[in-house]
Amino acid sequence: MAYSDTRIVIGGLAHVPVLIFIANFIKGKFVIKTEETKDALVYEEPVKIIEVKDTVFKEGKSEAIKELSNKLDNIEQKADEVYEKVKKKKKDKKKKKNN
Repeated sequence: MAYSDTRIVIGGLAHVPVLIFIANFIKGKFVIKTEETKDALVYEEPVKIIEVKDTVFKEGKSEAIKELSNKLDNIEQKADEVYEKVKKKKKDKKKKKNN
Protein backbone atom coordinates (compact mmCIF):
# COMPACT_ATOMS: atom_id res chain seq x y z
CA MET A 1 0.00 0.00 0.00
CA ALA A 2 1.55 3.26 -1.08
CA TYR A 3 1.30 6.47 0.98
CA SER A 4 1.15 9.93 -0.51
CA ASP A 5 3.96 12.42 0.05
CA THR A 6 1.80 14.65 2.24
CA ARG A 7 0.88 11.80 4.55
CA ILE A 8 4.58 10.88 5.00
CA VAL A 9 5.52 14.49 5.73
CA ILE A 10 2.68 14.88 8.25
CA GLY A 11 3.72 11.62 9.96
CA GLY A 12 7.33 12.82 10.19
CA LEU A 13 6.27 16.18 11.63
CA ALA A 14 4.13 14.43 14.22
CA HIS A 15 7.15 12.51 15.52
CA VAL A 16 9.45 15.59 15.78
CA PRO A 17 8.13 16.70 19.20
CA VAL A 18 8.56 13.16 20.53
CA LEU A 19 12.17 13.05 19.31
CA ILE A 20 12.89 16.49 20.80
CA PHE A 21 11.45 15.39 24.15
CA ILE A 22 13.62 12.25 24.18
CA ALA A 23 16.75 14.23 23.23
CA ASN A 24 16.14 16.85 25.97
CA PHE A 25 15.48 14.12 28.52
CA ILE A 26 18.79 12.38 27.73
CA LYS A 27 20.66 15.70 27.67
CA GLY A 28 19.18 16.63 31.06
CA LYS A 29 20.58 13.47 32.63
CA PHE A 30 24.16 14.24 31.57
CA VAL A 31 24.30 18.02 31.98
CA ILE A 32 25.84 19.46 35.14
CA LYS A 33 23.33 21.63 36.88
CA THR A 34 24.59 25.01 38.01
CA GLU A 35 23.33 26.84 41.04
CA GLU A 36 22.17 30.39 40.76
CA THR A 37 24.12 32.85 42.84
CA LYS A 38 22.33 35.51 44.73
CA ASP A 39 24.01 38.80 45.46
CA ALA A 40 23.56 39.79 49.06
CA LEU A 41 23.97 43.43 49.91
CA VAL A 42 25.27 44.14 53.37
CA TYR A 43 24.73 47.55 54.80
CA GLU A 44 27.32 48.60 57.35
CA GLU A 45 27.09 51.34 59.88
CA PRO A 46 29.36 54.30 59.23
CA VAL A 47 32.63 54.21 61.14
CA LYS A 48 33.24 56.92 63.70
CA ILE A 49 36.60 58.59 63.38
CA ILE A 50 38.39 59.53 66.56
CA GLU A 51 41.22 62.00 66.30
CA VAL A 52 44.39 61.14 68.24
CA LYS A 53 47.18 63.56 69.01
CA ASP A 54 50.41 62.58 67.25
CA THR A 55 52.65 63.17 70.28
CA VAL A 56 50.81 60.72 72.51
CA PHE A 57 50.83 58.09 69.82
CA LYS A 58 54.52 58.54 69.06
CA GLU A 59 55.50 58.27 72.73
CA GLY A 60 53.54 55.06 73.17
CA LYS A 61 54.97 53.68 69.96
CA SER A 62 58.55 54.44 70.98
CA GLU A 63 58.06 52.78 74.38
CA ALA A 64 56.66 49.66 72.73
CA ILE A 65 59.60 49.53 70.31
CA LYS A 66 62.08 49.86 73.22
CA GLU A 67 60.40 47.03 75.11
CA LEU A 68 60.42 44.78 72.06
CA SER A 69 64.07 45.51 71.31
CA ASN A 70 65.02 44.70 74.93
CA LYS A 71 63.12 41.41 74.74
CA LEU A 72 64.79 40.61 71.44
CA ASP A 73 68.22 41.27 72.91
CA ASN A 74 67.45 38.94 75.83
CA ILE A 75 66.29 36.22 73.46
CA GLU A 76 69.45 36.56 71.35
CA GLN A 77 71.65 36.28 74.45
CA LYS A 78 69.84 33.15 75.62
CA ALA A 79 70.08 31.63 72.14
CA ASP A 80 73.85 32.27 72.09
CA GLU A 81 74.21 30.67 75.53
CA VAL A 82 72.29 27.59 74.45
CA TYR A 83 74.33 27.34 71.25
CA GLU A 84 77.58 27.46 73.23
CA LYS A 85 76.35 24.78 75.67
CA VAL A 86 75.34 22.47 72.82
CA LYS A 87 78.66 23.05 71.08
CA LYS A 88 80.55 22.27 74.31
CA LYS A 89 78.55 19.05 74.87
CA LYS A 90 79.31 17.86 71.34
CA LYS A 91 83.03 18.39 71.93
CA ASP A 92 82.83 16.48 75.22
CA LYS A 93 81.07 13.56 73.50
CA LYS A 94 83.71 13.42 70.77
CA LYS A 95 86.48 13.39 73.36
CA LYS A 96 84.81 10.54 75.26
CA LYS A 97 84.42 8.51 72.07
CA ASN A 98 88.06 8.98 71.10
CA ASN A 99 89.27 7.86 74.57
